[in-house]
Amino acid sequence: MQDIPEPRARTRPRALVHSAVLYGAIGYHIEIEAYTSPGRTAIVLNGLPDGTIHEVRDRIRAAIINSGLTWPDRRATVNILPASVPKPGSSLDLAIAVALLVASEQLSPDAIANTGIIGEVGLDGALRPVRGMLALAVAASRAGIRRLLVPAANLPEAALTPGITVHAARTLAELVDGLRGDTALHTPPTQAPAVEPVSAPRPGRDLADIAGQPLGRRALELAAAGGHHLALLGPPGSGGTMLAERLPSILPDLDDDAALEVSALYSAVGMLPPGGQLLRRPPWQAPHHTVTLAALLGSGSGPVRPGALPLAHRGTLLLNAADRFPASTIRAVADALHHGTISVTRAGRRVEFPTRAQLILTAAQCPCSDPTNCDCPPTVRSRYRRRLARLLDLVDIEVTRPHPSPTPPGDPAMPVEPSRAVAQRVTQARTRAAARWSAHGWRTNAQASRDALRHALGRVPTDWFAPLQHRIDSGSLSPRDTIRVLRLAFTVADLSGHPNPTAEDLTEAIWLRTGQEVTR
Repeated sequence: MQDIPEPRARTRPRALVHSAVLYGAIGYHIEIEAYTSPGRTAIVLNGLPDGTIHEVRDRIRAAIINSGLTWPDRRATVNILPASVPKPGSSLDLAIAVALLVASEQLSPDAIANTGIIGEVGLDGALRPVRGMLALAVAASRAGIRRLLVPAANLPEAALTPGITVHAARTLAELVDGLRGDTALHTPPTQAPAVEPVSAPRPGRDLADIAGQPLGRRALELAAAGGHHLALLGPPGSGGTMLAERLPSILPDLDDDAALEVSALYSAVGMLPPGGQLLRRPPWQAPHHTVTLAALLGSGSGPVRPGALPLAHRGTLLLNAADRFPASTIRAVADALHHGTISVTRAGRRVEFPTRAQLILTAAQCPCSDPTNCDCPPTVRSRYRRRLARLLDLVDIEVTRPHPSPTPPGDPAMPVEPSRAVAQRVTQARTRAAARWSAHGWRTNAQASRDALRHALGRVPTDWFAPLQHRIDSGSLSPRDTIRVLRLAFTVADLSGHPNPTAEDLTEAIWLRTGQEVTR
């Protein structure tokens, strides 16, 4: 039997380096293979690189030589995987340089095992920061990478990623010395967590500025406590915009997962504040009714940047005077909020952005905006209502506000509650909701599914459903409205400290969903 010949040994080791690229506002894990072979000195790049990466040949060659290292006097092949992912930008510079150094036996493959390398390299060998480092670091962490090497200027931002050890260097030569064990690489400083003082003011405009408006204030508190979409309907000057602008002042801070998600998104577009801190406050976006679809969803001839709607992810999107927005904009917002994501295609490139935001809209009740002396025909009012139907179908709370009666400033008969007091109740209610739905991975009542609601309501008396069943039988509540009422009933109960919704909680939820005024 003829012996099987032994495979021929490779003359140069194959290098495998982990990295990440930013596409849109999302980081993607990338693997870089490098191999050198006899032949004319050259570097060949494969794997769908863009023009910026094609220029890396000259940048890296100059950086390696100027760092006192040896440019491989052989034919070098660099393969960037996966080939299906576009690779814009210069975040792969450093990873390609290290891969070539490993392939030319100037670095040991063990020195970069399970290590991600991200950064831009200057001609002099200096390591320059890249935009979106947090999003890139999160992509590397999700791929199982446990160590990350970055430029020193990106160290505070990269260190925000949990579960990954970050080291940094200022130059390519410094990085190589660190990988060889000759010198120590930079590590993030250990800082004690900042503790917010009890007397610190709440961000945003304060509810103490608004006198009266008991129904609007109650609706706003319920929306914040349950994460519900809210519609404030009424004539201009009735206070809808003032109420909406004070929602951020009563919203709780983002939890760790949401803060990391939002911070990575803002890092990708260069909007993350310096200093190495996660964004803890929910985002707030209030586009004008003249906003274009591109500005609302996302645009860009090169890298596609998210618009106002994706930037409201995990926060609040205010559509003030929603009836003035074009029908195409209303449809786009409704679809994006319903699905939780939106796909934007620009210049043949398709990017997906997350859009799980809380909607709050204000609008007039009819085209004439005068409910007292309204003479609009029923067909006109119906057509006006249908224009907003796509958005109102998403809304859990719908309240109608008449013109407010004038109240003298500082009238002791009309006490006003500041945002800090309301925010404490909202936080307590959200804690109760999170404990209830923790097994499902939900944090607010607005996320609860039909089956989960039915299971949670298994402990209430049978006659509890009577008011709801009556409205279902009469056709005033659709099956979709019924689910929204049940979600809202749990939020009313959470704010009242009830373990399960009472009959009064259900009655208030029905009133708020159908737009009928509540007397409190």
